[in-house]
Amino acid sequence: MFEDALVESGGRLKSKSKKWMILTFVIEGLILFSLILIPLIYTEALPAGAMDTILVAPPPPPPPPPPPPPEVKVQPTKVIVVKDDALRAPSKIPHDIKMVKEDAAPSTGGVAGMSGLGGAAGGVAGGIGGLAPSAPVVKAAVKGPVRISSGVVASNCISCTQPTYPLIAKSAHVQGVVVLEATISKTGSVENLTVISGPPLLRQAAIDAVRNWRYKPTMLDGEAAEVIARINVNFTMNGG
Repeated sequence: MFEDALVESGGRLKSKSKKWMILTFVIEGLILFSLILIPLIYTEALPAGAMDTILVAPPPPPPPPPPPPPEVKVQPTKVIVVKDDALRAPSKIPHDIKMVKEDAAPSTGGVAGMSGLGGAAGGVAGGIGGLAPSAPVVKAAVKGPVRISSGVVASNCISCTQPTYPLIAKSAHVQGVVVLEATISKTGSVENLTVISGPPLLRQAAIDAVRNWRYKPTMLDGEAAEVIARINVNFTMNGG
Protein backbone atom coordinates (compact mmCIF):
# COMPACT_ATOMS: atom_id res chain seq x y z
CA MET A 1 0.00 0.00 0.00
CA PHE A 2 2.88 2.33 0.79
CA GLU A 3 4.50 1.50 -2.51
CA ASP A 4 1.34 2.26 -4.41
CA ALA A 5 1.24 5.64 -2.73
CA LEU A 6 4.85 6.38 -3.72
CA VAL A 7 4.24 5.27 -7.31
CA GLU A 8 1.19 7.45 -7.67
CA SER A 9 2.92 10.45 -6.08
CA GLY A 10 5.97 9.99 -8.37
CA GLY A 11 3.79 10.03 -11.47
CA ARG A 12 2.05 13.19 -10.34
CA LEU A 13 5.38 14.91 -9.61
CA LYS A 14 6.73 14.06 -13.06
CA SER A 15 3.62 15.33 -14.84
CA LYS A 16 3.62 18.57 -12.81
CA SER A 17 7.32 19.23 -13.45
CA LYS A 18 6.85 18.91 -17.22
CA LYS A 19 3.99 21.37 -17.20
CA TRP A 20 5.95 23.89 -15.13
CA MET A 21 8.96 23.60 -17.45
CA ILE A 22 6.84 24.22 -20.55
CA LEU A 23 5.08 27.14 -18.86
CA THR A 24 8.39 28.59 -17.74
CA PHE A 25 9.86 28.39 -21.28
CA VAL A 26 6.79 30.09 -22.70
CA ILE A 27 6.90 32.92 -20.13
CA GLU A 28 10.64 33.44 -20.61
CA GLY A 29 10.22 33.45 -24.40
CA LEU A 30 7.46 36.08 -24.14
CA ILE A 31 9.62 38.22 -21.88
CA LEU A 32 12.62 37.93 -24.21
CA PHE A 33 10.49 38.63 -27.26
CA SER A 34 8.96 41.73 -25.60
CA LEU A 35 12.42 42.99 -24.64
CA ILE A 36 13.53 42.74 -28.28
CA LEU A 37 10.33 44.05 -29.90
CA ILE A 38 9.52 47.01 -27.61
CA PRO A 39 12.70 49.08 -28.44
CA LEU A 40 12.08 48.52 -32.13
CA ILE A 41 8.50 49.83 -31.91
CA TYR A 42 8.93 52.65 -29.39
CA THR A 43 12.11 54.42 -30.47
CA GLU A 44 11.27 57.42 -28.26
CA ALA A 45 12.03 55.33 -25.23
CA LEU A 46 15.74 55.22 -26.16
CA PRO A 47 17.96 57.80 -24.37
CA ALA A 48 18.64 61.01 -26.35
CA GLY A 49 22.37 60.81 -25.75
CA ALA A 50 22.55 57.40 -27.32
CA MET A 51 20.54 58.56 -30.35
CA ASP A 52 22.86 61.57 -30.84
CA THR A 53 25.94 59.42 -30.72
CA ILE A 54 24.38 57.04 -33.23
CA LEU A 55 22.98 59.63 -35.72
CA VAL A 56 25.72 62.35 -35.68
CA ALA A 57 28.35 61.72 -38.32
CA PRO A 58 31.98 61.92 -37.25
CA PRO A 59 33.80 65.21 -38.09
CA PRO A 60 35.84 65.31 -41.31
CA PRO A 61 39.57 64.86 -41.04
CA PRO A 62 41.68 68.08 -40.90
CA PRO A 63 43.07 69.38 -44.22
CA PRO A 64 46.64 68.52 -45.07
CA PRO A 65 49.26 71.23 -44.36
CA PRO A 66 50.13 73.57 -47.29
CA PRO A 67 53.22 72.70 -49.30
CA PRO A 68 56.37 74.68 -48.49
CA PRO A 69 57.11 77.68 -50.77
CA PRO A 70 59.54 77.01 -53.61
CA GLU A 71 63.07 78.16 -53.16
CA VAL A 72 64.04 81.22 -55.18
CA LYS A 73 67.52 81.11 -56.54
CA VAL A 74 69.21 84.49 -56.90
CA GLN A 75 71.55 84.62 -59.84
CA PRO A 76 74.45 87.06 -59.76
CA THR A 77 74.22 89.96 -62.17
CA LYS A 78 76.76 90.34 -64.88
CA VAL A 79 78.53 93.64 -65.45
CA ILE A 80 78.92 94.55 -69.10
CA VAL A 81 82.02 96.55 -70.00
CA VAL A 82 81.89 98.74 -73.07
CA LYS A 83 85.10 98.45 -75.09
CA ASP A 84 85.76 99.38 -78.67
CA ASP A 85 82.07 100.25 -79.18
CA ALA A 86 81.11 96.63 -78.48
CA LEU A 87 79.33 95.01 -75.56
CA ARG A 88 81.25 92.17 -73.97
CA ALA A 89 80.52 90.19 -70.85
CA PRO A 90 83.48 90.10 -68.41
CA SER A 91 84.90 86.79 -67.39
CA LYS A 92 85.02 87.83 -63.71
CA ILE A 93 82.75 90.04 -61.66
CA PRO A 94 84.77 93.06 -60.41
CA HIS A 95 84.54 94.10 -56.77
CA ASP A 96 84.67 97.85 -57.50
CA ILE A 97 82.85 99.46 -60.41
CA LYS A 98 84.46 102.66 -61.67
CA MET A 99 82.73 105.29 -63.75
CA VAL A 100 84.43 105.92 -67.08
CA LYS A 101 84.37 109.55 -68.18
CA GLU A 102 84.54 110.17 -71.90
CA ASP A 103 86.66 113.02 -73.24
CA ALA A 104 84.85 115.96 -74.79
CA ALA A 105 84.72 115.90 -78.54
CA PRO A 106 87.16 118.37 -80.11
CA SER A 107 85.61 121.40 -81.71
CA THR A 108 85.75 121.42 -85.48
CA GLY A 109 85.61 125.19 -85.79
CA GLY A 110 83.70 128.11 -84.44
CA VAL A 111 84.52 131.56 -83.27
CA ALA A 112 88.27 130.89 -83.22
CA GLY A 113 88.27 131.26 -86.97
CA MET A 114 87.18 134.90 -86.65
CA SER A 115 90.64 136.06 -85.52
CA GLY A 116 91.55 136.53 -89.16
CA LEU A 117 89.41 138.50 -91.53
CA GLY A 118 89.65 135.83 -94.16
CA GLY A 119 88.71 133.11 -91.72
CA ALA A 120 90.69 130.03 -90.74
CA ALA A 121 90.32 126.48 -91.98
CA GLY A 122 87.48 124.76 -90.10
CA GLY A 123 86.30 128.11 -88.66
CA VAL A 124 83.68 130.55 -89.81
CA ALA A 125 84.30 131.31 -93.45
CA GLY A 126 84.85 134.97 -94.12
CA GLY A 127 84.81 136.02 -90.44
CA ILE A 128 81.82 138.12 -89.49
CA GLY A 129 80.58 138.28 -93.02
CA GLY A 130 80.09 134.50 -93.05
CA LEU A 131 77.60 134.40 -90.16
CA ALA A 132 74.30 132.69 -90.90
CA PRO A 133 71.38 135.06 -91.45
CA SER A 134 68.96 135.45 -88.56
CA ALA A 135 65.69 133.57 -88.70
CA PRO A 136 62.61 135.60 -89.68
CA VAL A 137 60.46 136.79 -86.82
CA VAL A 138 57.11 134.98 -86.78
CA LYS A 139 54.27 137.08 -85.47
CA ALA A 140 51.79 135.28 -83.27
CA ALA A 141 48.26 135.43 -84.58
CA VAL A 142 45.82 137.25 -82.34
CA LYS A 143 43.02 134.92 -81.27
CA GLY A 144 39.70 136.50 -80.38
CA PRO A 145 38.93 140.15 -79.63
CA VAL A 146 41.36 142.18 -77.52
CA ARG A 147 40.15 144.34 -74.62
CA ILE A 148 41.10 148.02 -74.77
CA SER A 149 40.41 150.96 -72.47
CA SER A 150 37.40 153.24 -72.72
CA GLY A 151 39.64 156.25 -73.39
CA VAL A 152 41.18 154.62 -76.48
CA VAL A 153 37.83 153.61 -77.91
CA ALA A 154 36.41 157.10 -77.26
CA SER A 155 39.26 158.68 -79.25
CA ASN A 156 38.51 156.35 -82.22
CA CYS A 157 34.84 157.35 -82.45
CA ILE A 158 33.95 158.77 -85.89
CA SER A 159 30.18 159.16 -85.59
CA CYS A 160 28.88 159.40 -82.03
CA THR A 161 25.50 161.13 -81.95
CA GLN A 162 24.02 162.20 -78.62
CA PRO A 163 21.24 159.92 -77.32
CA THR A 164 17.67 161.16 -77.02
CA TYR A 165 16.80 162.03 -73.43
CA PRO A 166 13.70 160.03 -72.39
CA LEU A 167 10.77 162.25 -71.40
CA ILE A 168 9.96 160.09 -68.38
CA ALA A 169 13.52 160.37 -67.08
CA LYS A 170 13.56 164.13 -67.76
CA SER A 171 10.28 164.69 -65.93
CA ALA A 172 11.58 162.63 -63.02
CA HIS A 173 14.88 164.57 -63.08
CA VAL A 174 16.88 161.34 -63.57
CA GLN A 175 20.42 161.80 -64.84
CA GLY A 176 23.66 159.84 -64.69
CA VAL A 177 26.10 157.67 -66.67
CA VAL A 178 25.13 154.44 -68.44
CA VAL A 179 28.10 152.07 -68.84
CA LEU A 180 27.88 149.69 -71.79
CA GLU A 181 30.22 146.94 -72.99
CA ALA A 182 30.47 146.31 -76.72
CA THR A 183 32.52 144.52 -79.35
CA ILE A 184 33.87 146.79 -82.09
CA SER A 185 34.37 144.85 -85.31
CA LYS A 186 37.23 145.19 -87.76
CA THR A 187 35.12 147.60 -89.83
CA GLY A 188 34.30 149.80 -86.80
CA SER A 189 30.67 148.77 -86.24
CA VAL A 190 29.29 148.17 -82.74
CA GLU A 191 28.17 144.62 -81.84
CA ASN A 192 27.11 142.64 -78.76
CA LEU A 193 25.93 145.54 -76.60
CA THR A 194 25.35 144.77 -72.93
CA VAL A 195 24.52 147.08 -70.01
CA ILE A 196 26.97 147.13 -67.11
CA SER A 197 25.45 149.82 -64.92
CA GLY A 198 23.34 152.99 -65.00
CA PRO A 199 19.83 154.30 -64.20
CA PRO A 200 17.16 151.94 -65.55
CA LEU A 201 15.18 154.79 -67.20
CA LEU A 202 18.22 155.77 -69.29
CA ARG A 203 19.56 152.36 -70.37
CA GLN A 204 17.40 151.76 -73.45
CA ALA A 205 18.10 155.24 -74.81
CA ALA A 206 21.84 154.64 -74.42
CA ILE A 207 21.62 151.29 -76.24
CA ASP A 208 19.63 152.80 -79.14
CA ALA A 209 22.19 155.57 -79.57
CA VAL A 210 25.41 153.53 -79.28
CA ARG A 211 24.15 150.84 -81.67
CA ASN A 212 24.46 153.36 -84.52
CA TRP A 213 27.89 154.70 -83.56
CA ARG A 214 30.91 154.09 -85.82
CA TYR A 215 34.61 153.82 -84.90
CA LYS A 216 37.92 153.72 -86.69
CA PRO A 217 39.24 150.13 -87.00
CA THR A 218 41.70 149.29 -84.23
CA MET A 219 45.07 148.33 -85.73
CA LEU A 220 47.18 145.62 -84.04
CA ASP A 221 50.54 144.75 -85.69
CA GLY A 222 49.44 146.56 -88.82
CA GLU A 223 46.13 144.66 -89.13
CA ALA A 224 42.57 145.52 -88.15
CA ALA A 225 41.32 143.51 -85.16
CA GLU A 226 38.18 143.12 -83.11
CA VAL A 227 38.28 144.76 -79.69
CA ILE A 228 36.13 144.80 -76.58
CA ALA A 229 35.68 148.08 -74.70
CA ARG A 230 33.37 149.85 -72.29
CA ILE A 231 31.45 152.87 -73.55
CA ASN A 232 30.22 155.58 -71.17
CA VAL A 233 27.06 157.50 -72.14
CA ASN A 234 26.40 160.67 -70.07
CA PHE A 235 22.89 161.97 -69.48
CA THR A 236 22.65 165.48 -67.94
CA MET A 237 19.67 167.73 -67.61
CA ASN A 238 21.60 170.74 -68.86
CA GLY A 239 22.76 168.88 -71.96
CA GLY A 240 19.29 167.51 -72.64
